[in-house]
Formats: sequence, structure tokens, C-alpha cells
Amino acid sequence: MNLPNEPKELPIDGTLDLHAFRPEELGSLIPAYIEECLRNEIFEIRIIHGKGTGSLRRSVHALLERNPHVESYSLAGDRSGWGATLASLKKPV
Repeated sequence: MNLPNEPKELPIDGTLDLHAFRPEELGSLIPAYIEECLRNEIFEIRIIHGKGTGSLRRSVHALLERNPHVESYSLAGDRSGWGATLASLKKPV
């Protein structure tokens, strides 16, 4: 069991579910997750932010927009609709 200030262990499988995190954690969480995905040669990721009011989605999109490893991103076009964002990461040259 994780204590409140203890780091959470995340599987690096290309899907990041933000429901277990606080909004203020996103600024370090998303870039770190992207770095780990690249290390594991995962170039397509799914970030589940939920539908809600849209503020979490906007934060995720702002972080993806500024990240130099992100080639493109869009809302998922599947059953999750605008509750998840798909991002393509740049493959190292």
C-alpha cells in the first residue's frame, strides 16, 4: 500500500490513467511517463483524463503541446471519446 507521499509505481505499457493523481502532479508525471515510454520503445500512448469539466484534458493537452517528444495528439475516437487523448511520440533518430 502506498502512503500519501510515497511514489506510485506505474506500469509502462502506453496507457496512463490520471484518475489516481492530483492535477498538480501532472507537470512532472506526464513528461516522466513519456520518457519511460520512449526508453521502452513505446511510441503511441493513451492518456485517460476523463470527461468531467474539461480542465484536466486542457492541462494534458498543454503539456503535450510543449513536450519536444510529442509528434501529435488528438482525442480518442473510440468508445472513450473525449475522455482520453492519444499521442504519437517521435522515434529517436
